Parts: sequence; structure tokens; C-alpha cells
Amino acid sequence: MIDTQQAAIDPQVEPPASTPVGHSGIRVDLDEHPAWAVSGFLALLGALAMLGVTVWQVIGVVDAAQRGAAPTTPLSIAIVAFVLMLLLVIPMVVIAPGETRVVQFFGRYIGTVRRTGLTWVVPLSTHRRVSVRVRNFETNTLKVNDADGNPVEIAAIVVWQVADTAKAVFAVEDYESFVSVQSESALRHVTTTHPYDDSDEHATSLRGSTDVVSAELAHEVAQRVSVAGVEIIEVRISHLAYAAEIAQAMLQRQQAGAIVAARSRIVDGAVGMVEMALDRLEREEVVVLDDERKAAMVSNLLVVLCGDQKATPVVNTGSLYT
Repeated sequence: MIDTQQAAIDPQVEPPASTPVGHSGIRVDLDEHPAWAVSGFLALLGALAMLGVTVWQVIGVVDAAQRGAAPTTPLSIAIVAFVLMLLLVIPMVVIAPGETRVVQFFGRYIGTVRRTGLTWVVPLSTHRRVSVRVRNFETNTLKVNDADGNPVEIAAIVVWQVADTAKAVFAVEDYESFVSVQSESALRHVTTTHPYDDSDEHATSLRGSTDVVSAELAHEVAQRVSVAGVEIIEVRISHLAYAAEIAQAMLQRQQAGAIVAARSRIVDGAVGMVEMALDRLEREEVVVLDDERKAAMVSNLLVVLCGDQKATPVVNTGSLYT
């Protein structure tokens, strides 16, 4: 192992790279599993029965007191029935579609309830609501330097869903904030690895390869948030532009590139038309041209075909050699 002090003294010796932080170094032993739960309607019937017993016993005690006689049943029965009613009512929860309840019993995770409707969970337990609906948000517009060092403004829409409720609640402090921050971090990293625009049609760029960049971005965001039990469904770039300080210069650059590309195409077409004209004249023996006459004809045709303005014809009544 290389000593860091020796590496600081000797510039030829490089210190070892630090161990990269990844999911292999994170200890999250919790995985979602179902919690014990039954239909809440049975508990509701039991609670109503205990309520009836409590009311009946209280009425009996009050009636006996008014008559000055001893109650036929002790008041403790009403107290016990009331406590049983509370034990039946408090654990009852109403779970809507797309929602879950993460259940803890004295701080210990005992499972997640995914069944919908009126549900009765373990008594004396606490339960936290966690939505498993598909959600989306748009990141802030970030100013990042692309692979060429040009500042660009970029934002993305992230579509995500909680897949493991146990990790979402216990692995991170706030899974919604965690997803937001990690998405912006991944967006910054992916932006720095690609240029905004590339003249090579086969190269990957932010503007020309949106689908490829979006897939790469979704893959990186998914890796970063997997520790929180979150699945990334889709990531799409919603805003992409050069920063204001270089937008005008880059617009002129794009215009110049478009002009050069258009000129190149015009020249290629003009050369092809000239070659076709010369070949046809020679093949059909319309006129016999020497090298000097061919050069003059090529020059005139290229001027006519490549010029920006309409050419004015000039009739030559003399000879090329006089």
C-alpha cells in the first residue's frame, strides 16, 4: 500500500484512488413484506358490540343509582368493554387504491399493508401512509457545461414510483427529496458527457440524440435512487438551450454551418450535372471539345449553377482562340 505522505513528497508516486461510493457499500437490510391484516368490517362489528355493552352497563349503573339500589353488574365491565372498543377502533384504517400502510409495532417494522378498503391492522401499532401511485416532477433548469465546455440550460421530467415501501421509509430520510436531488445530480453528470450539438451525424449529442440521452439519463437516475426503493419509469428532457451569454454566438455558428452544408450540397450537385452534360455531349457526338473548351464550359456551368443570383447570358460571336 502506498503511503499518502510519501505520495505527497514524491510527485512520481500517485496515491491510490478512494473506494467509490456505491450500493455495495450501503447497508439496507430491510425489504418489503406483507403485514398481518384482516377486513375492518369484522372489527367494526366487534367495536359496535362493545359500544353497545358499554352503553348498556352505564345505563344500568345510572338507573340503579337513581333508584337507590345496588347495580346488578359492576362498572368495571363497562370499562373493560370500552377499552376493548378502543382497541378495535384505533387499528382500523381506510386504504384507498394506490396507497399502502407501513406498519410498525413499538418501532419494529412488521410489514406493509397493500389491501384496499376498511382494514384492521395489528393493535397498538403505528402506520405510515405511503403512496405507490406514479408520480412525476420537473427538475430545476440547470446551467451546466457540456462536453465541449459550452454552458447550456437543461431540465428534465422524471416519472417515478415507489416500489419498495420499506426502503422508501427507512432507508432514506425523505425519499421524495432524495429522488429530486439525485435526479438533478444525474442530469448534470449526463449533460457533461455529451456535446450540445455535433456536426457528425453518427455522434451522440444532446440536441440530436434526445432518445439516447434520455435512456442514459433514466438508467443513471434509476441506479442512484434504487437504494430508496424507487423505480424510474421514464426520464425526458423538457428544456434544452444554450446559456444566454453564448446563445447569439452559437446561433451564428449554426447559421454558418448550415450555409456551408448547403453550399457543399450545391457544389456536389453542380459537379454531377456538369459531368453528366459532358458525358452526354461526347456520347452523342454533338460537339467535339478539346481540353481548353471543356475547361471553359465547366467554368461557365459552375458559375451558373453555384451562383446566388440569376446569371446574365453573354453571347460570344467570336472564336475562343481569337
